Amino acid sequence: MTTDQDLRDKLRKIEALFAGAATPGEKAAAGAAADRLRARLREAVESERPEEFKFSLQDPWARHLFVALCRRYGLKPFRYRRMHRQTVLVKGPPSFIDGVLWPEFQELNMVLSSYLAEITDRLIREELHGETGEADEVADAPRIGR
Repeated sequence: MTTDQDLRDKLRKIEALFAGAATPGEKAAAGAAADRLRARLREAVESERPEEFKFSLQDPWARHLFVALCRRYGLKPFRYRRMHRQTVLVKGPPSFIDGVLWPEFQELNMVLSSYLAEITDRLIREELHGETGEADEVADAPRIGR
């Protein structure tokens, strides 16, 4: 069972990885990692023309994570009127979006999804029923008119 602190440590390590932390001390400093990533974003903004990127995130938790990550780096996620709620747009330098933001989001989302699935399975197993697997697969349903 992953503890809350284990999850926090994993998230900090992922951020440090994308910040390019070189030493164990740097890897432990999540705040410094975020500052390094913001500095990389500033450099990219100065050397590249920002582009608009469109992301479609069906899972509301993934969407919340992505929006929070954008805001953490000073990017402003948005959507145009009448766009689906799962659509998130963000303007930024392609090298930062493709090389840092999206890969970091994918790593963080994988860790958080795994954690949420683990908690959900445990609660279902302990409070509802010991079996948490998928529904049984049976032969095809009989056809009508045959």
